[in-house]
Amino acid sequence: MNESAPAGTAAPVGRPYVLTSYDPRTGEQLAQYSVHSSAEVTRAVRTARATQNWWGELGFAGRKRLLLAWRRYLARNAGALVELLRDETGKPEADAALEVMLAVENLDWAARNAERTLGRKRLSSGWLTRNQQASVGYLPLGVIGVLGAWNNPVFTPMGAIAYAMAAGNTVVFHPHELTTGVGTWLAESWAAVAPDHPVLQAVTGDNRTATALCLAEVDKIAYAGPEAAGREVIALCAQSLTPVVVENSGKGSMIVHVDAVLDAAAEAAVFGAMANAGQNATGIQRCYVADSVFDDFLARVAERAARLRPGADNRAAYGPMINATQVDVVRRQVRDAIARGGHAVLGGLDSFRDPYVEPIVLAEVPEESIAITGEGIGPVLVVNRVTDLADAVTRVNAAGNGIAVTVFTLDIPSAEFIAEQLRVGVVTVNSSTAFTGIPALPFGGVGEYGQGHSHGQQGLREYSRTMSIARRLYRAPVRLSTFDRHPRHLRTAKALFRLRRG
Repeated sequence: MNESAPAGTAAPVGRPYVLTSYDPRTGEQLAQYSVHSSAEVTRAVRTARATQNWWGELGFAGRKRLLLAWRRYLARNAGALVELLRDETGKPEADAALEVMLAVENLDWAARNAERTLGRKRLSSGWLTRNQQASVGYLPLGVIGVLGAWNNPVFTPMGAIAYAMAAGNTVVFHPHELTTGVGTWLAESWAAVAPDHPVLQAVTGDNRTATALCLAEVDKIAYAGPEAAGREVIALCAQSLTPVVVENSGKGSMIVHVDAVLDAAAEAAVFGAMANAGQNATGIQRCYVADSVFDDFLARVAERAARLRPGADNRAAYGPMINATQVDVVRRQVRDAIARGGHAVLGGLDSFRDPYVEPIVLAEVPEESIAITGEGIGPVLVVNRVTDLADAVTRVNAAGNGIAVTVFTLDIPSAEFIAEQLRVGVVTVNSSTAFTGIPALPFGGVGEYGQGHSHGQQGLREYSRTMSIARRLYRAPVRLSTFDRHPRHLRTAKALFRLRRG
């Protein structure tokens, strides 16, 4: 299910199989965790289903109170979570702290806005049914299975966990095997707030545990990660018709128009491509730049990227590749780009010193290169020349693989027009990844990139089912929904219909 081979190592004969986590910066062993069997996963789901009765009946106000208590616990103990996150991912402190803060902000928003979004609301009835009172509300689905990501193991799964819990669901969380400690810490933090109510549980293990969760007949699965594994999740869930929310990997694009502020655009492009060692699904993989400003923009990007230094200390711009298998993926993409005629403006095949990758800027890369068509994981930025905005839109849509596109221009009406031509879930204007810090803003993929939404009101409704109610208030003066209707009722209704609609 995950893109890497199982990270667990076999224990001596007579001892249970365990999963070992490592610090990607040093290879040092951090901890060992149980590999939960299919039976253990099933028991966790049964416990979650029993707990959901209590959690659902608690109502919006009761859930809000406990979720905000959990938020306070996370905020007060953020230092411990940041250190664990750094240990398992190698991120600099600033990146780890930002990830934790964004996750906590999403939890706060979901808790505070669940009732307003999902609570029952009155609806207007039609002129033929004025004696009916209509309303719609949203009820929890039940038990949600969440498959965690390794690149942002707090922020990404919290986009499902917080919203699912706020909607009244219980959650069984399988953290990625590379960041198991972060996942178990999150579950234990909930237990510290509500020790007798396992609304959030973590099941640990490798691909087999993730597969077991997909087959455990939960009410929905939320997955974030590589496309190939996402397809496998969909296939597994199809066996029981379990719906899925899928956020596939793959960074987005930037469009730089002729009137863009080039310094600001270059700054955003480099951060979007290189932050978190380029391991952000909301980042930037490729820039399409108007011909007249191409050379100037490329020079500014290269100069900014050249200042960056990866490493293990807090002075480093970014950390290691969290998943060691991704180093070879990035190397193949760079090699293919150069072999097809692209040229390295900064770095290249000599930029790899495992587990770190120095910043790489490539230019004039053919659109068929896997550096453009493949999932962008790594501190690599492709900068290509375009003739105009229409050319840029065509290339962005053809490349796909992006949840977000950034447009840099001073012509805001044109930017908004361009946004509607792009087949992506989010368009940002004159900034890059800042939208991830807006909990109210939903985002999701288009087509094969993803199914469903994270964050915002759509994120809450993603883990809810619609319940509509129509209630008769009084006997209708014009009765049509009966076999005992009087002929004059039909004549009256037809006359009113002609007056209203004719």
